[in-house]
Parts: sequence; C-alpha cells; structure tokens
Amino acid sequence: MKLVVVAHGCSETTIALTRAAESLALPAVVLAPRDALRTVEPADVVLCRLGAGPLGIEPGLSELEQVAATGAVVLNPPAALVAAHDRHLTARLLRRAGLPHPRSWLLADGLPSPAPELPVALTPRFGRWSDDVRCETVDELGAALARLAPLAWFREHGVLARELADSDAARLQLVVAGRRVLTAAAPLLAQQLAVAAAAAVGADFATVDLVARGRSFAVTGLDPVPELAAPRDYRAALHELLVAAVARRPAA
Repeated sequence: MKLVVVAHGCSETTIALTRAAESLALPAVVLAPRDALRTVEPADVVLCRLGAGPLGIEPGLSELEQVAATGAVVLNPPAALVAAHDRHLTARLLRRAGLPHPRSWLLADGLPSPAPELPVALTPRFGRWSDDVRCETVDELGAALARLAPLAWFREHGVLARELADSDAARLQLVVAGRRVLTAAAPLLAQQLAVAAAAAVGADFATVDLVARGRSFAVTGLDPVPELAAPRDYRAALHELLVAAVARRPAA
C-alpha cells in the first residue's frame, strides 16, 4: 500500500503530507492525474487535490474517475471536488442537508433567475477573487454584470450573487480531515457544522468557511484543497485520512 496524492504541482501541504506518511513507513508519492492512472494499485490510498480557478476545476477529473475504478480508496473523490468547488452546487447540497448558509442566486446570460435580494456580493462560481464585488442597488448590480459579460469564465459559468453577512460577524476557517476538525479550539457548534458541511458534499479533507449568525454559524464555502500551517496538523490530518480510508475499504 502507498499514499498517492494527485495534484498538479507540489504545495507545502502536499509535500508535508507525503513526508508524514513516510515517517510512518508508508510510501508516498505526488502524481499528476494521468501519471496516477498508470501507477495506482488496488491497495493504495489516493488523496485528490485538484484546485479550481474562475474557469473551473483543474484538468484530471476523468482520470480520477478511472483511478476510482481500480479499487483503490479515493479520498476527496471527483464528485466531492465538483461539489465543493462549484459554489452553486455547494449551496444546493447544504440546503438539501438542512445546513445554514447564505442565500445565493446564479446569474448568467440567458438563464432565467429570480432577482437577487439586494444588497449582495458577486463571487465566481469557481475559484476566488481577492475581494467580492458588493452591489447595493439595481444600477450597481447591472454595471457589475456588464463589466463581467466579456469574460470567458462568466460566459461559461455565470456568477453567484450571495447574501451579505454582517461585516462585524466573526469568521472561522476550520479544516476537516475525515470526520474531525483539526482546530479543537473552535466552538463545538462550529466544529459540528463544519463536519456536517464536509459530509454534505462528500469531502474527506476540506477547509470550511463559517460566519457567525446570531448564536450559531452559517457555512459560506468549502475548499477541498486545504493548506495547513503546523507540523502537528499534517500528522493529525494524515491520521484521520488513513482512518477514513480504512473504514471505506471493503472487507476482504
């Protein structure tokens, strides 16, 4: 058995996870999707770390589907990557699971959609901007959409208009690995919500963004390619991911 991290390039977290595996005498390697397809064996554990930008998810989803068909345990499988990266789909899945999240509206050329309740923030359906575009009036919304209209990613995917959270509300970023939050200092309610949100999209390893809402929290987004900061987080994440992999492997 070996750990195969599927990614385009090696981030600090990707490298650290493989080193943590090797410290446990578990061989580990980082491979691009096509290389993983040629290398993965049924006994392996595969962790998928394909990122996304405004144009969509990085190439490799079809190869990952084929990797899953080999019998290897695949963590953050293709369906989970799509569900977490696509904010429109994320919102639908959170709503289906009964989890609190900001209301959102998909705005795109030729797509009938109810008018969003202003004010809203415009954010890409995939990937991230450095700052979302705040629109408080119909004129501001129209002008913002006119600026986006020539962009390829807008023509392909549209843009999300999202309900604004209170600017003074506390915000949290919690990393979920397996079914546990790595940051134990967070409020228990926030931890439970983060774990439930990851489960709702089928993610085994994700950063979950939360915003305070009254005495509770709402999920504002997930990133299935989390980056960790401390060595103990790498080891803890790897442990939880391996526990999840063992639980998922069919009994002999």
